[in-house]
Formats: sequence, structure tokens, C-alpha cells
Amino acid sequence: MKLGIRSLLSFLFVALLLACGSKESSGEKKKIVIGVSMLSLQNEFIQQVSASLEKHAKDADVELIVVDAERSALKQVEQVENFISQQVDAIILNPAEFEASSPAILRARKAGIPIVNVNSSTKEKPDAWVGSDDAESAKMAIDFLAKKLNGKGNILMIQGYMGQAAQIDRERGAMEALKAYPQIKLLATQTGEWDRAKSMALMENWIQSYGDQIQGVFAHNDEMGLGAMQALMDAKKKDKVVVVSVDGIGDALKAVQAGNLDATILQNAEQQGAQAIAMALDLINKKPIKESQVLIPFQVKTQ
Repeated sequence: MKLGIRSLLSFLFVALLLACGSKESSGEKKKIVIGVSMLSLQNEFIQQVSASLEKHAKDADVELIVVDAERSALKQVEQVENFISQQVDAIILNPAEFEASSPAILRARKAGIPIVNVNSSTKEKPDAWVGSDDAESAKMAIDFLAKKLNGKGNILMIQGYMGQAAQIDRERGAMEALKAYPQIKLLATQTGEWDRAKSMALMENWIQSYGDQIQGVFAHNDEMGLGAMQALMDAKKKDKVVVVSVDGIGDALKAVQAGNLDATILQNAEQQGAQAIAMALDLINKKPIKESQVLIPFQVKTQ
């Protein structure tokens, strides 16, 4: 009886080895897994980038694990540590903050896992970066305002979440661009934290403070631009104020077509997601990379 059990176990062990060998010989590969940490899935543009990542991962038969950092750099670093523990093949990071999300890059690098930044930047350099030049979007917005105002007037700037790369670069780009227009005065600038309701309240306060002195508004993203636009419409002042914002989300494009928002500076979420997946796969497969940075241009969208 004992001998029979031993023979059966030996047979099963050999069968298992043969099965494994047959899988290897047939060329069956382990599915590629990529971990993705997004700065906030409450933001419409970030949702668009995430949807593009998922679409192109599916097309490439790649498993994607997407998590929401909820604007917390600390949470984002923890999420990357979890990806490392799960031994994912690569990580795509949509950084919550320029400096505070940088430890995530260092952790991935130490673990030998390729990491790609999408849409935003960190102080520490990843293996690759895919996005758009945020300073360029601000210059395009200021140039648009200057043209509409004939080079003269008072404007306001609503900034994004302080410390995030897009906020830093769009502020820098705007301030550089304003040097070319000495007769355009920046009355005030404050953060709206990428949020429509907060920016609407901020604009209401500015209307109380500055009234008819306001001729233009540059908002770092469309959510904030739409909030400012609504406050101006409610105060029956929109026809005297030019509003421009960045991203090209659906609501902004509709508002532009309706003639309520003067312009949106479109950045291409679809291309950012597609290129980030392609770059991650090249790094996983150790393909030579010609350019570690993929820059996707902005476009001014008007009625």
C-alpha cells in the first residue's frame, strides 16, 4: 500500500514537471503587469489619461493595476512601495507633487523596476517621461489674453494645487510671458486647487474686491476656468472679461462652443496615455530608447 502511494506521488511529480516544461516549450509567457498611481481620479482630465492608459494596456494584453493617490504624495509613495512588493514589471506615475512624490522614483530605481512619469514631473528623474510643456501652455494662454485685450488691461491668475509640477511650470510660463506685455497688470493670483467650486468662490471674492477693473482671467486648468466663468456670468460681467484655461476637457470645449469660455489650451490625454504604455513596454523589454522624454504639444481651441 505504501509503495503504491509513493509511486502515485512520483508519477504526479513527473507529470507536473512535464506540464511546466510543455508550457515553457510552447512559448507561453507570464502576463505583463504594470502598476499605475494617478494623482487624483476626481479630476476629469486625469480620468481621461487613466482611461487612455487602460485602453492601450488592454490592446497590448497588459494587466494594469490603477490606484488613486487622492492628491497625497505620501499615499503615492506608499502605493509605489506596494507595487514593488507585488513585483510588477513596471510602474507609471502621475505625480501628486514635484518634490514630495520624488521618493517613489528612488524606491522604484532601487528595486530595479522601470518607472515612467506621465503628464507631470518629479524632482528625481524617472526612466522616462511623457507629457506636455506646461510652461508653453501658460505662454499660449497669456498670448491669447494679450491679443484679445490689445496688449493692455488687468488680469487675474488662478493657480493649480501648489507644489504640483503643472502649477509650478504654468506659473513660471505665465510670469515669463507677461514680461512681453508691460501694459498688462496681474491684479492678483491665488490657488483654486484645480477645483471648480473653490475657483468659483475665489472669483466671487475677486469680483467684490476688483469689480470692473478685471479684464482677463487665466486659470491653470479648465475646472477652475469654468468656476471663474460661472461666477462672472452670475455677476453679469462675463461679456467684459476674457477667460482662458488649460486642458480641453469636455465641459470646457462645450463652453467654448457656446461662447462662454473664450479659449481652452488642449492637452492630449489620449496621446499621453498611449505613449506612457508604449514607453513602459519598451523599458520592460529592454528596447533601446531614442528619447527618454516624449513631448506632446498643446493646441489653442477657440469658438
